[in-house]
Amino acid sequence: MTPDELVRAFETLQPESVAELDRVYTPDARFRDPFNDVCGIDNIRAIFSRMYETLDAPRFHVTNRIVEADQAMLEWDFTFRVRRFRPGQGWLVHGVTHVRFAQDGRIRYHRDFWDTGEELYAHLPGIGALVRWLRRRMA
Repeated sequence: MTPDELVRAFETLQPESVAELDRVYTPDARFRDPFNDVCGIDNIRAIFSRMYETLDAPRFHVTNRIVEADQAMLEWDFTFRVRRFRPGQGWLVHGVTHVRFAQDGRIRYHRDFWDTGEELYAHLPGIGALVRWLRRRMA
């Protein structure tokens, strides 16, 4: 998979393309983010399927990339709306993905890094005030 193909795969991801993720990931690929740590393409498909079940208009926009040998880092913005919580409000999460490629060019390791406190919890009622207070106290 070329760097351009990798970026295109994430930026054009749609509910229909989740079934075709085996073109992007190896059968035994590992996926980690702040909420998940799974192995296997079926588990990775489940994560992306759940994203489309709970969010409206989720979209990744890759803003930067670094590619070296068998790995890449993608900096991205993820925009979405939550169906059951303030459905009209748009959300924006900034993050970075580290991927490692198998010999055939597909992803064998995918890890997302993003600050759940700043990007998500700080915007929730109740817990958001606590997170913002804790951040100020620790600064």
